[in-house]
Amino acid sequence: MARKGCLTVLAIALVLGATPFLWREIVQRYYGRYITTVEEAPREQVAIVYGAAVYGNGRLSTVLRDRVETAIALYERGAVDTIIMSGDNSSPDYNEPGAMMAYAIARGVAEADIQPDYGGFRTYDSCYRARHIFGLESAILVTQAFHLPRAIFTCRALGVDAIGVAADQRPYRGAEWYETRETAASFVALVDVIRRQPATVMGDPIVVE
Repeated sequence: MARKGCLTVLAIALVLGATPFLWREIVQRYYGRYITTVEEAPREQVAIVYGAAVYGNGRLSTVLRDRVETAIALYERGAVDTIIMSGDNSSPDYNEPGAMMAYAIARGVAEADIQPDYGGFRTYDSCYRARHIFGLESAILVTQAFHLPRAIFTCRALGVDAIGVAADQRPYRGAEWYETRETAASFVALVDVIRRQPATVMGDPIVVE
């Protein structure tokens, strides 16, 4: 009896331990089908760029700069009219959307064609606000390939018919860590869309022209 109980506990532990890895594999395989390129992206009103690290002088990290550059390429090609810069602005001294917006304007994007989203503290928040604050029903998501399947899954689960364009323009330092982190993050995303809690920061609706 004791041996049977131990085997049952071990089996349950193995299943629970494997679940996040299995779920990430499902997300990658299924939602990876919605990833395209700048050249082949269909016409869409809005591109959503996900925030990442910004340094103290407002300089974008390499990962973030490549995301913004990819969105600019979509804009210049005429694939999108508006770019939503979604990121963390949780303190007065840290402003991802502001830095992203300043970079894009310096690269020739019209300020009127950029919509900052200061409440995009994490992927779920950006997707939730895309649907419930900006009223989007579809969008092109711009981030690196390791992140895109989770972002597409989250947005689609929340009612935004999303496709993705990968922003990978070079090998990234710490790429192994990003891949490892995605296993846990993908499972958290599943829990998030089941719970359907509002984003950390909400507010009045904003019409994206």
